[in-house]
Amino acid sequence: MGNDCVSEEMAEENYGGTMPIPLSQLKPGEQGRVMAVEGGHGIRQKLFLRGLFEGSVVRVISCYGPVTVEVDRNTVSIGRGMAQKVIVRRM
Repeated sequence: MGNDCVSEEMAEENYGGTMPIPLSQLKPGEQGRVMAVEGGHGIRQKLFLRGLFEGSVVRVISCYGPVTVEVDRNTVSIGRGMAQKVIVRRM
């Protein structure tokens, strides 16, 4: 798989660039705008307190182990399951 979180073929085939995708599918260095947060009140609140809510812009720093992103000049690490619930659009 190289240095990417998803294979090149999968990214090109399934996510042509404008389709909303889970945060966990972005590669290190890519940016995305949060379009939605799936899940109940508890997970939405946890993500909100970390700066991840609809409209926020995130840049992926690392996606090995926990997903680490930069949001509003802060570094935030969240588990892969939580990152699957954050729906973003590549920028």
